[in-house]
Formats: sequence, C-alpha cells, structure tokens
Amino acid sequence: MAIDSQMGQQIGTTLKKYRNGILIGAVIGLFSGGIWGMLLGGAVGAFLSHLVVGFLTGEASPQAVFFKATFAVMGKIAKADGRVTEDEIRFARDVMDRMNLTEERRQEAIAHFTLGKSADFDIADVLQPLARYIHTRASVKIMFIEIQLQAAMADGEISPAELSVIQQVCGLLRMSGPEMSALMARMQAQQAFYQQSYSQHQHFQQADHAALLKEAYGVLGVEENANDAEIKKAYRKLMSQHHPDKLVAKGLPPEMMQLAKEKTQEIQAAYDRIKTARKHSG
Repeated sequence: MAIDSQMGQQIGTTLKKYRNGILIGAVIGLFSGGIWGMLLGGAVGAFLSHLVVGFLTGEASPQAVFFKATFAVMGKIAKADGRVTEDEIRFARDVMDRMNLTEERRQEAIAHFTLGKSADFDIADVLQPLARYIHTRASVKIMFIEIQLQAAMADGEISPAELSVIQQVCGLLRMSGPEMSALMARMQAQQAFYQQSYSQHQHFQQADHAALLKEAYGVLGVEENANDAEIKKAYRKLMSQHHPDKLVAKGLPPEMMQLAKEKTQEIQAAYDRIKTARKHSG
C-alpha cells in the first residue's frame, strides 16, 4: 500500500529530528553486525534519541512542549491586565482556526490557555522545558515569541503588564533585551503594514503609499536608507527563518505550518513593495 503524503511527511520529520542518533547507531551497528546491524543500530539510535529529548523536555515530544507553551503563555498575557478582552479571546480562537485543529486538539489548546490565565500559573513551568529544547534553534524561538507578541498586540497595544510577561518570556528563552526590542519593532511594523494593506483591499480606501513603504522597511527590520544588498540580505534571512518546512523539521508543531506560511507571505509583500517603490524612484 502506498504511503500517503502526510505519513511521508511524518517519516521525513522523524528522520531529520533524530538523524544524529540514527547515524551514530547505524555506524556502530555496521561495524559490529554488517548491514543488518546497521539497520538495527539506526533504529536503536533513533529510539535513544527520542528518550533523551523526552527526558530533557519532560514531554512526549518537542512539538507537545511548543504547543502547550504557546497557548499557556498566550493565556498568561491575556490575563496580565487583570481581565481577558474579547479581542484577546478572538485572537486565540483565530490562531486555533488557522491551525485547522481537530476538536480534540482545540480542547487541548483551550485547556492550556485556561491554565495560563490562572492566578498561580508560573510560566517557567512551560518555558524551562521549551528553553532546553530550542536553545540551539533560534528560528523556532523567534516564531514562538512572535506569536506571543501578536497576542499582546491583539487589543491594539502592548500594556506595561503585558510587556512584563513578554520580558519574562524572553529572559527564560535567553533572548537579549536588544534582540527583543528589535523583534518587537519589526512585529509592530508588520501589524501596521498588514492592517493598512487589509483596509486598502477590503474597504477600497486610498492607499497611503508613504506610510505603507515605511512599515515595509520595518517589517524587514532595515532603515529606509539601507542599500539594495542590505535589504535583500534581510529579506532572505527572514524568509529562511520562517520557512514552514524548516521550522517543522526543527520542532514546530505541523499544525502551525500555516502560521509560518502567512509570515513568509507578509515578508514577501513588504519586500515587493520596497522593490517596486525603488524601481519607480530610480
């Protein structure tokens, strides 16, 4: 029976995730038992790698760690001001919709969100396991913090209480203050760019080209006087960081591929606007 695409993707992700353990086990098996020893050694190596990851994270899989932390911290941010607003609830539901969760997974996400809202919830409980897993996976860390920044901006601005939680998150995930500030500025520019573009297309408003162009530079995290090479370099770096397949291979839950895809589309739109503006001005 042919393996369907979803199963094939799962197998590919597993092979990438445990490739070091598989390779070491296979080499040992090859020298001790020939071809059959190599196959057995590879399987044992994958199994042991899986056990090590589970021990370090305290969860069944890295994806489970990321999934739980995403919605629990989102709940913490929503409750930071003392009251969860309709905008914050709507954002959480929208994320679940965009992830196309099954009813069972949606209920898990809601349970994690509810946990995060509780007064005695300590975000270190979910972020310390995540930090151990993503400390060498910068792109996964960035994706996680971007989602939390979007949650904080769901009602239009980041309040001091929400900022305090974001700072805790960045501290536990070992992101420096300057890195956090740069990421926050880029996310605020991205939100403004998206909102202006959306209003232009949905409500037939006249585009404020100067404002859109300014935000487009902000999306890429570059100054307006940056040269073409600097802009292309920033664009390629962001596209690589948010590539859905790369993120899933590094442990992003497969359901979040759509979120990563949307990020690349927004980055592409900002880059295209800058290229068009520079072409016309040249």
